[in-house]
Amino acid sequence: MAGGMNAPSRARRSPRLDGVRDRLFVYGTLQFAPVLEGLLGRTPDHDLGVAPDRRVAALPGRLYPGLVAQPGRMAGGLVLNGLTPAEWEIIDAFEDDEYELRTIPLIGYDRPVPTYVWTADVTRNDWHAEVFATDHLDRYLARLARWSGGPEAAR
Repeated sequence: MAGGMNAPSRARRSPRLDGVRDRLFVYGTLQFAPVLEGLLGRTPDHDLGVAPDRRVAALPGRLYPGLVAQPGRMAGGLVLNGLTPAEWEIIDAFEDDEYELRTIPLIGYDRPVPTYVWTADVTRNDWHAEVFATDHLDRYLARLARWSGGPEAAR
């Protein structure tokens, strides 16, 4: 999830890949409309997406997941459409240093779609959006508001 929220500083990554500039496959906290609203100020148009041979893994000591290769598994998420260059910059600052932007195939898409894949250790457990929504979303949104300077930052 959050370089800016979890890492004090970092080198800037270029979020744009050749030929793909307006969509992003998201599978973790960015699937939640309140998180997108808090981060981008809007919820982009989106479609469902499924990444074959991937899983959404729980990460040690973190509330957010990482996408990792796992033959035979399927990782569900959303494809955000119509992202602007400014929104790419925000998302790139938001993502942790251990994420790397890559294109991956999605079922039903004719071209690979960019996503942030996890490059560090994961747990054996899958990350569950339902558990995150029930147990952690409110606290996460407050933390996001502090990170982004939103209305709750003054609290």
